[in-house]
Amino acid sequence: MDGARSRVLVAAVAFAVALTVTLWTIPRGSGAAESPHAAGSSHAAESPQVAESSAADHDGMSHDGGTDWKTMDENMAKRDKSFPAATKGQGGQDLVPKVLADGTKEFRMTAKPTKWEVEPGKVVDAWAFNGMVPGPTIRADVGDKVRIVVKNELPEATSVHWHGIQLPNKMDGVPNVTQDSIKPGESFTYEYPVTRIQDTWYHSHYNGVKQVSSGLWGAIQFGDIPTPNKEKVAQKHIIQIQDSGAVGMTLNGKAFPATSPLKAKLGDWVQVTYVNAGTMAHPMHLHGVDQVIIAKDGFPLKSTYKADTVNVAPGERYTVLIHADQPGKWIWHCHIFTHAEGPQGMFGLVMEMDIT
Repeated sequence: MDGARSRVLVAAVAFAVALTVTLWTIPRGSGAAESPHAAGSSHAAESPQVAESSAADHDGMSHDGGTDWKTMDENMAKRDKSFPAATKGQGGQDLVPKVLADGTKEFRMTAKPTKWEVEPGKVVDAWAFNGMVPGPTIRADVGDKVRIVVKNELPEATSVHWHGIQLPNKMDGVPNVTQDSIKPGESFTYEYPVTRIQDTWYHSHYNGVKQVSSGLWGAIQFGDIPTPNKEKVAQKHIIQIQDSGAVGMTLNGKAFPATSPLKAKLGDWVQVTYVNAGTMAHPMHLHGVDQVIIAKDGFPLKSTYKADTVNVAPGERYTVLIHADQPGKWIWHCHIFTHAEGPQGMFGLVMEMDIT
């Protein structure tokens, strides 16, 4: 019995010593809840701008390591008030087709590396269709036949998938399933009829983790989504969301303060389609005025509804009507703060609706 008690006592002492040594070796503040930028944290991947800006704002720190709020406030104001900041390049511009003898609308796109300025002074190595991020917008009418010639000038193969569109299986754009990949220096021609109204997008379906987040995607609008009460739409816009890779946290290829304001006249009806080309959901919140959701993934809703925040998952599209009935400059942003706002001020997924 005494031997058994001795062994138990020795084991207990050994466990206590091991636990104490382990606790001594853990760095202070290393708990997961205290370190959002630890390895594997989604915050670190979601917002590279935060890390960059934290380093840039080092001069705003006091000697005891705390934030000098006055310096932070000055830097924040300077950045926020620089909106809308000018940058080189505009993405998502309409691609003008060549109309062939039989009425087919032929579009041509070339995928190749390009330098892209996402915000003032921040130039990234993008891969783009026709030198723009997002790629050009393709528009056609129901009943049209479209022909899209894609040339590959990338350092690797690629393909294009036409997301959510009714088409022949061999035109679906999935390498090794419906077609061979488009090798560097080669071209592939996609042809299909436009059978229904659709607000959607196209994107690379080859090494998507790199190619899409580097810029190889764009919007498609076939026909016009009807308004529920025959509202007369003064403007139509597309907001394309990205959140990763070379392009990072951007709206239509630009990060705040280089995003573009949407300007409307008091009383206008404005139609906006969100396209999420990224890797995570984004709750898009518009201050001051309501969003009326009229279509999901290009399909008109039988029952529309109002929201101030529209959560757009990867691959999804939501089409909303906005009645510009409140004058002012209304901020419009993803409501995940690590995507939009930090100690450096606003960044990333932020824009503005300016109603006058």
